[in-house]
Amino acid sequence: MNNEEPRQGWPAPPGHAPNGGYDGYGGYGTPVPPAPARQNSHRGAWIGAGATLVAAVIGVVGTYMVSGNNNPAPTPPAAQGPTASTTPPGEEAKGGDDASPDSSRSPETAASAKPSSQAPAAQVPPAKPADTVEWQGALAIAYAEDKDLDSAPPAESEINEENDFSVYPFGTSRMLRPESGTKALVWKDATAPSYEDCAGAVDTLGTTADMKMKTGLVVCARTNDGRLARLTVKEAAGQGSDTRGVFDIVVWSG
Repeated sequence: MNNEEPRQGWPAPPGHAPNGGYDGYGGYGTPVPPAPARQNSHRGAWIGAGATLVAAVIGVVGTYMVSGNNNPAPTPPAAQGPTASTTPPGEEAKGGDDASPDSSRSPETAASAKPSSQAPAAQVPPAKPADTVEWQGALAIAYAEDKDLDSAPPAESEINEENDFSVYPFGTSRMLRPESGTKALVWKDATAPSYEDCAGAVDTLGTTADMKMKTGLVVCARTNDGRLARLTVKEAAGQGSDTRGVFDIVVWSG
């Protein structure tokens, strides 16, 4: 029987104990126990798998928390109650133009947009009393310079039909002529006529005939625009183209 020790680096033969004995076959020394099960390798595998599962769970939880912060939960809708009506009581039956105005427009805009059913009345100035004095004063009427008594003060109109009186020479006399439909009459009383005196006579007795001018002559007249006038000759002078008369004139409204 060979009892040599195995050399260093060589594997021990089966059943050979480290102390040189043999096990189970009549050898000597302490018997060699069977090799333990490799539990450490399985435990490491389970630990690695558990760590992987925990990391995955942590990743899922983190992702859910981040997405929850970025997208907050929507606010639940408010309870829907009955809609309040903006139409005053009694207006529901009305339609067309009487419907409720657009709330986006101001009351002023809505009122201006609604057509008015009634046009504003025209502002007519009150009529003046007929005996209102429109103009009073001294006036000179020269040859070829006719005067319109309806302007205030009286002046020569560029429209010849609007002039009321003219003067012209006739031999050694000086004449006063009503123009363009103006009517006149010579007042023969010593007292100067009032508005009522002239109004009561000129419309029935007035004519378009020429009159000889002389100092103190009084004439009632109705102008071609319908105004009543009184002319008093203060001066009659000049010859030919220098003929002229100076008058004291009162013009009433009508």
